[in-house]
Amino acid sequence: MSVPKLITMAKIEASVLKSKFRGCLLGALIGDCTGAPFEGDTITHGDKLVIQRYYDKLEDPTFTAPYKSYTDDTAMMKSVAKFLTDKPEPDYRFLARLFVTEFFKEPKRGYGQNIVEVFHKLRNSKFEDVYKPAKEQFMGAGSYGNGGAMRIAPVALYFHDNYKTMLEVATNATKLTHTNILGVNGALLQSVAIQLAVKCDPEAKIDPERFCAELYRRMRKIERVEEDLDDIEEEDDGTRKAYQNKLRVVENLLQKKHDDDLDEEVILNLGNGISAYESVPTAIYCFLKALNEIPSIQTENVFRRTVQYAVSLGGDTDTIACMAGAIAGAYLGEDGINTALAKQCEYYRDVLEIADNLYVAKEGPGN
Repeated sequence: MSVPKLITMAKIEASVLKSKFRGCLLGALIGDCTGAPFEGDTITHGDKLVIQRYYDKLEDPTFTAPYKSYTDDTAMMKSVAKFLTDKPEPDYRFLARLFVTEFFKEPKRGYGQNIVEVFHKLRNSKFEDVYKPAKEQFMGAGSYGNGGAMRIAPVALYFHDNYKTMLEVATNATKLTHTNILGVNGALLQSVAIQLAVKCDPEAKIDPERFCAELYRRMRKIERVEEDLDDIEEEDDGTRKAYQNKLRVVENLLQKKHDDDLDEEVILNLGNGISAYESVPTAIYCFLKALNEIPSIQTENVFRRTVQYAVSLGGDTDTIACMAGAIAGAYLGEDGINTALAKQCEYYRDVLEIADNLYVAKEGPGN
């Protein structure tokens, strides 16, 4: 079956690309910060009304409240960005040190216990083999959580014009903490989604079904090529095609009329949990769903609609909203994000600086 071509920009103007770098990292931060208060919740119809008012307040320029704090999602994302800006060639030992340093500086950012164990082992071993602690997780099976995907946005931005290297770096960066094929391929799917969003013209509306079809085409190759994941044991076809199957579910759900029962179907069939398999496809669905109006969400802003819908599904709200926000921000750029909403988030101005530094490291100071 042929895949219709996405609306893309053959050459991205410098100002637009810089805006997309900012939008992507800012979008991830906002999703993380605004989604965190609802993490682990089962969202009722009444809760959705509360969430609507919550985002209405956050978008009000006159509203004042303590910053919404970021979690381990943003903490690790900023380490990935520094890894790319500070080293001319990828140095994964350096990245491992950045993760560990960031954790021990601020350990109460919501890190999972298994990741904490990896960080302790890395420090105690003096980073002798940076991949060994992650390989030992879950009796050697490795973690299939979404920790690799939630932080991968800087890699997708930096290598937006080099697909093969993007996949290689995303794989190696993810395997520092997540070596299970589902964890790695979830991070690769998120990388591909962000890269595609970067290449889409923010002035032209994306066709959700075409976007999903292109993701499916690329995941078909990724899940088939084992040499890209040389340290991961080959699984049966059901596991290796896991994300292709999920993207087919996304395509099916996009064609259905929206109501509360559909949200339950999304949670049941895509998931809202902490595994990459149950969250990365969900984040992509949230973005694609929000490209059009959602009756239960009162806003005309696509970015807000994306993160608000992600939060309204409950579960791992900070990470799913973080990933969905990164994709939406990469498509829309900074101009597509309400500044008042962004300013409610801890680390807002720092993230813009990180995005600018990443852009300069990639494109050069004169661009």
